[in-house]
Amino acid sequence: MLRWTGLAARLVVGGVWVYAGLLKLPHPESSVTAVRAYQLLPTGMADTVGRVLPMLEVVLGVCLILGLLTRFSGALSALLQVAFIVGIISVWSRGIAINCGCFGDGGPDPDAFSKYPWEIARDVGLMALSLLLVVRPRTPYAVDTLLFPSTHEIQKQGTDVQAEP
Repeated sequence: MLRWTGLAARLVVGGVWVYAGLLKLPHPESSVTAVRAYQLLPTGMADTVGRVLPMLEVVLGVCLILGLLTRFSGALSALLQVAFIVGIISVWSRGIAINCGCFGDGGPDPDAFSKYPWEIARDVGLMALSLLLVVRPRTPYAVDTLLFPSTHEIQKQGTDVQAEP
Protein backbone atom coordinates (compact mmCIF):
# COMPACT_ATOMS: atom_id res chain seq x y z
CA MET A 1 0.00 0.00 0.00
CA LEU A 2 2.85 2.40 0.82
CA ARG A 3 4.23 1.88 -2.71
CA TRP A 4 0.97 3.17 -4.20
CA THR A 5 0.98 6.08 -1.75
CA GLY A 6 4.46 6.87 -3.06
CA LEU A 7 3.17 6.85 -6.63
CA ALA A 8 0.36 9.22 -5.63
CA ALA A 9 2.90 11.45 -3.84
CA ARG A 10 5.09 11.55 -6.96
CA LEU A 11 2.17 12.48 -9.20
CA VAL A 12 0.68 15.09 -6.86
CA VAL A 13 3.92 16.86 -5.95
CA GLY A 14 5.30 16.57 -9.47
CA GLY A 15 2.05 17.87 -10.93
CA VAL A 16 2.06 20.87 -8.61
CA TRP A 17 5.66 21.70 -9.55
CA VAL A 18 4.97 21.43 -13.29
CA TYR A 19 1.79 23.51 -13.01
CA ALA A 20 3.47 26.23 -10.92
CA GLY A 21 6.50 26.40 -13.19
CA LEU A 22 4.53 26.47 -16.45
CA LEU A 23 2.38 29.34 -15.17
CA LYS A 24 5.52 31.39 -14.49
CA LEU A 25 7.69 30.49 -17.50
CA PRO A 26 5.98 32.82 -20.00
CA HIS A 27 6.18 35.75 -17.54
CA PRO A 28 9.70 35.86 -16.07
CA GLU A 29 9.30 39.45 -14.85
CA SER A 30 6.32 38.42 -12.70
CA SER A 31 8.41 35.67 -11.17
CA VAL A 32 11.22 38.15 -10.46
CA THR A 33 8.70 40.56 -8.90
CA ALA A 34 7.39 37.77 -6.67
CA VAL A 35 10.87 36.86 -5.41
CA ARG A 36 11.77 40.52 -4.82
CA ALA A 37 8.54 41.06 -2.84
CA TYR A 38 9.82 38.79 -0.08
CA GLN A 39 12.67 41.26 0.56
CA LEU A 40 15.00 38.44 1.61
CA LEU A 41 17.62 38.39 -1.17
CA PRO A 42 19.81 41.09 -2.69
CA THR A 43 18.32 42.44 -5.93
CA GLY A 44 20.71 40.64 -8.28
CA MET A 45 20.21 37.31 -6.53
CA ALA A 46 16.42 37.80 -6.38
CA ASP A 47 16.40 38.42 -10.15
CA THR A 48 18.40 35.26 -10.81
CA VAL A 49 16.23 33.15 -8.50
CA GLY A 50 13.08 34.59 -10.09
CA ARG A 51 14.27 33.63 -13.56
CA VAL A 52 15.66 30.18 -12.71
CA LEU A 53 12.97 28.98 -10.31
CA PRO A 54 10.21 28.33 -12.92
CA MET A 55 12.56 26.19 -15.01
CA LEU A 56 13.71 24.31 -11.90
CA GLU A 57 10.09 23.71 -10.88
CA VAL A 58 9.21 22.22 -14.28
CA VAL A 59 12.30 19.97 -14.41
CA LEU A 60 11.77 18.84 -10.81
CA GLY A 61 8.10 18.14 -11.47
CA VAL A 62 8.83 16.11 -14.60
CA CYS A 63 11.46 14.06 -12.70
CA LEU A 64 8.94 13.30 -9.96
CA ILE A 65 6.16 12.40 -12.37
CA LEU A 66 8.47 10.06 -14.28
CA GLY A 67 10.02 8.65 -11.12
CA LEU A 68 13.49 9.70 -12.24
CA LEU A 69 16.07 10.20 -9.46
CA THR A 70 13.14 10.02 -7.06
CA ARG A 71 15.06 10.23 -3.79
CA PHE A 72 17.11 13.22 -4.97
CA SER A 73 14.04 14.91 -6.50
CA GLY A 74 12.05 14.35 -3.32
CA ALA A 75 14.86 15.84 -1.22
CA LEU A 76 15.16 18.88 -3.50
CA SER A 77 11.39 19.29 -3.44
CA ALA A 78 11.33 19.15 0.36
CA LEU A 79 14.15 21.72 0.60
CA LEU A 80 12.33 24.10 -1.74
CA GLN A 81 9.17 23.69 0.30
CA VAL A 82 11.11 24.56 3.47
CA ALA A 83 12.44 27.69 1.73
CA PHE A 84 8.92 28.68 0.69
CA ILE A 85 7.54 28.07 4.19
CA VAL A 86 10.32 30.17 5.72
CA GLY A 87 9.67 32.90 3.16
CA ILE A 88 5.94 33.03 3.90
CA ILE A 89 6.51 33.01 7.66
CA SER A 90 9.09 35.76 7.20
CA VAL A 91 6.80 38.15 5.32
CA TRP A 92 3.88 37.34 7.63
CA SER A 93 5.93 38.09 10.75
CA ARG A 94 7.24 41.35 9.22
CA GLY A 95 3.73 42.50 8.30
CA ILE A 96 4.32 42.38 4.54
CA ALA A 97 1.13 41.60 2.61
CA ILE A 98 2.07 39.93 -0.69
CA ASN A 99 0.81 37.24 -2.99
CA CYS A 100 3.16 34.29 -2.46
CA GLY A 101 3.86 34.10 -6.21
CA CYS A 102 3.55 30.32 -6.07
CA PHE A 103 1.25 30.09 -9.07
CA GLY A 104 2.06 33.21 -11.03
CA ASP A 105 1.93 36.84 -10.02
CA GLY A 106 3.60 38.12 -6.91
CA GLY A 107 3.43 41.54 -5.38
CA PRO A 108 1.04 43.33 -3.04
CA ASP A 109 -2.09 41.51 -1.86
CA PRO A 110 -4.36 43.14 0.75
CA ASP A 111 -5.87 39.71 1.62
CA ALA A 112 -2.49 38.03 2.13
CA PHE A 113 -2.70 37.68 5.91
CA SER A 114 -5.78 35.48 5.65
CA LYS A 115 -4.06 33.35 2.96
CA TYR A 116 -0.72 32.77 4.69
CA PRO A 117 -1.91 29.97 7.02
CA TRP A 118 -3.39 28.06 4.08
CA GLU A 119 -0.27 28.56 1.97
CA ILE A 120 1.91 27.28 4.82
CA ALA A 121 -0.40 24.28 5.34
CA ARG A 122 -0.28 23.47 1.62
CA ASP A 123 3.51 23.68 1.56
CA VAL A 124 3.83 21.55 4.72
CA GLY A 125 1.65 18.90 3.05
CA LEU A 126 3.75 18.97 -0.12
CA MET A 127 6.91 18.82 1.99
CA ALA A 128 5.58 15.76 3.85
CA LEU A 129 4.82 13.99 0.56
CA SER A 130 8.29 14.94 -0.72
CA LEU A 131 9.92 13.50 2.42
CA LEU A 132 7.96 10.27 1.93
CA LEU A 133 9.71 9.96 -1.44
CA VAL A 134 13.08 10.47 0.22
CA VAL A 135 12.39 7.68 2.72
CA ARG A 136 10.61 5.35 0.26
CA PRO A 137 11.71 6.24 -3.27
CA ARG A 138 10.73 2.86 -4.81
CA THR A 139 7.31 3.38 -6.37
CA PRO A 140 5.39 1.69 -9.18
CA TYR A 141 5.82 2.93 -12.75
CA ALA A 142 9.08 4.74 -12.02
CA VAL A 143 11.93 5.16 -14.48
CA ASP A 144 14.27 4.55 -11.52
CA THR A 145 13.10 0.92 -11.45
CA LEU A 146 14.36 0.42 -14.99
CA LEU A 147 17.60 2.37 -14.57
CA PHE A 148 18.50 1.24 -11.06
CA PRO A 149 16.95 -2.16 -10.32
CA SER A 150 17.11 -3.25 -6.69
CA THR A 151 19.09 -6.33 -5.63
CA HIS A 152 15.79 -8.16 -5.09
CA GLU A 153 14.64 -7.35 -8.64
CA ILE A 154 17.99 -8.49 -10.11
CA GLN A 155 17.84 -11.77 -8.14
CA LYS A 156 14.25 -12.34 -9.26
CA GLN A 157 15.22 -11.79 -12.91
CA GLY A 158 18.10 -14.25 -12.51
CA THR A 159 15.78 -16.86 -11.00
CA ASP A 160 13.24 -16.37 -13.82
CA VAL A 161 15.97 -16.85 -16.46
CA GLN A 162 17.33 -20.04 -14.77
CA ALA A 163 13.83 -21.55 -14.50
CA GLU A 164 13.27 -21.43 -18.26
CA PRO A 165 14.41 -24.58 -20.17
